[in-house]
Amino acid sequence: MRPVTLIGGYISIVLLPLGLAWLGARPPRSFMNELATGTGILAFVIILVEFVLSGRFRAISGKVGLDVTMLYHQLLARTALVLALVHPFLYRGDFNYQRPWDPTRQLTLANDFDSLATGLIAWIALIVFVVISVARDQLPYRYETWRLMHGLGAILIAGFGLHHTLHAGRYSQDPVLAGVWLTLFGVAIVSLVFVYVVRPILQRNRAWRVVSVEQRALKIWELTLKPENHYGLDFEAGQFAWLNVGNGSFSLHENPFSISSAPSDKDSIQFLIKELGDFSGSVGRIVPGTKAYVDGPHGNLTVAGREEPGIALIAGGVGVAPLLSILRQLRLEGDKRPSVLVYANRIEQQIVHREELEALATDHGTRVVHVLSEPPQGWDGLVGLVDPKMLGTLFQPAGSKNWLYILCGPVAMMETVESALLEMGVPQHNIVSERFDYD
Repeated sequence: MRPVTLIGGYISIVLLPLGLAWLGARPPRSFMNELATGTGILAFVIILVEFVLSGRFRAISGKVGLDVTMLYHQLLARTALVLALVHPFLYRGDFNYQRPWDPTRQLTLANDFDSLATGLIAWIALIVFVVISVARDQLPYRYETWRLMHGLGAILIAGFGLHHTLHAGRYSQDPVLAGVWLTLFGVAIVSLVFVYVVRPILQRNRAWRVVSVEQRALKIWELTLKPENHYGLDFEAGQFAWLNVGNGSFSLHENPFSISSAPSDKDSIQFLIKELGDFSGSVGRIVPGTKAYVDGPHGNLTVAGREEPGIALIAGGVGVAPLLSILRQLRLEGDKRPSVLVYANRIEQQIVHREELEALATDHGTRVVHVLSEPPQGWDGLVGLVDPKMLGTLFQPAGSKNWLYILCGPVAMMETVESALLEMGVPQHNIVSERFDYD
């Protein structure tokens, strides 16, 4: 599916309940009351569609990139929260009969307390849900614990929200709109079941085995896997996969890593993993023969189908992994276009596969430019950070403005590089990068 199709489909689904409510035969109310209902409808439909957006379905993310899909997932979750927050406070009109706990009747909106209670639970849970998601990096939980809480919280919000919508929603008394709500809720639950049940079952027949774990640089390890009784993984150079090592296929212990090997090597796949924490902090202790599962490929950080006259690869630290995959594939394919790798690290000991990169310069003609921010004495490469001045020197606008630029590394570095390239006149569609921040 093309991106425009995906966007159009999303807008159509989100607006469908509003359209059905507008076409209903209910008598009109005041503007504020209709606005209150509209914000509630929009909030709930966005929440239900979020289940599909977060499911890592390649049919959805394949054309726009998983990072873009997850970015929209995050932005839409925040949008749903804002709409839900204002929803109950927009209502105006006569209040219902007096409640014992509400002598002024200013807190009572309906006679059906059960439907209001479920709405209130969903409302409070959504606030907690989004706040915890945004602050995930500051919480004392492992990623796997947070992911389980995320899934259970989403079910709770959707379930209580559905009850509130069907029983307290004025327009949801229409059987057609009620059917839409039930259908969307069903799709949300099915997508969740597929992610947490069906996909792990399918993965059980596509296990991998760890062949080797080798240290390639300071705190950077290369993990090599071989397929077990299946043909392997079809992927494009530059893509990544979710890796689950040493656990069952139903385990939530999986993390995304870029594939560093070339797609032409069908016998195995390789990942470059930096020690940071949780799984990556113990990667050096993985024993060969350990079973693993791979969910992929994902990502659009590729040169496949691109016909620009030259290719520039700009990497920071372990971000060289997908770019190494691209370079390996370009060499195997005999691609004759000029190529440059700008590889930035803090110290010399962090350079990965230095000998192979030198061989690429000889065998394939790739120009390899090393950049260190803390160089040793006698260092003959570039010094400092990859900034606009350095890029302007390396890539003269007249000769490389129409090249393809692939970026991978720390977010701050990629933002600096992208801004510099745009100022140099490089078209936006010639710059490819991926940013991942899952909440």
